[in-house]
Amino acid sequence: MAADKELTPTSYIEHHLTYLTTQVGEGSFWTLHIDTFVTSIILGVFGLGSVWLIVRKATPGVPSKRQAFVELMIEFIDNEVKNTFHGNRHVFVAPTALTIFVWVLLMNTMDILPIDVMAWIYEHVFGLYYWKTVPTTDVNTTFALALTIFFLMIFFNLKVKGVGGWMYELFCTPFGKNPVLWVLNLLFNFIEYVSKPLSHSLRLFGNIYAGEIIFLLIGMWAATGAVGTFFAVFLGAGWAIFHILIVTLQAFIFMMLAVVYISMAHESH
Repeated sequence: MAADKELTPTSYIEHHLTYLTTQVGEGSFWTLHIDTFVTSIILGVFGLGSVWLIVRKATPGVPSKRQAFVELMIEFIDNEVKNTFHGNRHVFVAPTALTIFVWVLLMNTMDILPIDVMAWIYEHVFGLYYWKTVPTTDVNTTFALALTIFFLMIFFNLKVKGVGGWMYELFCTPFGKNPVLWVLNLLFNFIEYVSKPLSHSLRLFGNIYAGEIIFLLIGMWAATGAVGTFFAVFLGAGWAIFHILIVTLQAFIFMMLAVVYISMAHESH
């Protein structure tokens, strides 16, 4: 943090939780979180570009460590998709699942980087006092990802079942096709459809955001002196090791839910 600003617990947390924003359009109330947007794009290009380069240079002989790792990851995700998705569009769903997993995992993993070290780099190297490192602690990111899956789910519902088939499903399931039950069926399905992107996005956001808050609370110990710094480093390292499991698990859960939702769009009730 800047030297001319007094460090208090409130200012410390506010500093790390404040986005670098810009207004979208003159006089508009829309704002763009520049840090979230730029970091997400960089991680997406880096992650998927790295996988593409490794696959492009793959050889049929003895694989390198990087090739073996990517092959294991692709095979693992492909098997998970096959066990969940039984439609005839596996060729689309499996690459989509791989993209989601790699991208979300990289965005989550940014939470493991030392938060104060990264803040110092952003301020003194790039001149950015406010810059949030973890895109998935921004609810806009998780909602955008979840809504993309939601729209894919609607698209496949229409493509597989047709407009008439999907409308029939909305009005006549799960309680029956009696006209008296149409409103109840539609209300039930509406709640189900709305709850999917909400739970999908908030689950990822809540878990990663909670991890960031714990890192901030641990980091505040460093301001109490040498003993506090020791415990901050010790506890921070311990939480970072445990958090590796959390960020990986949350990326996997987000990917699997996306596959399940797309799979449900191919099934008839």
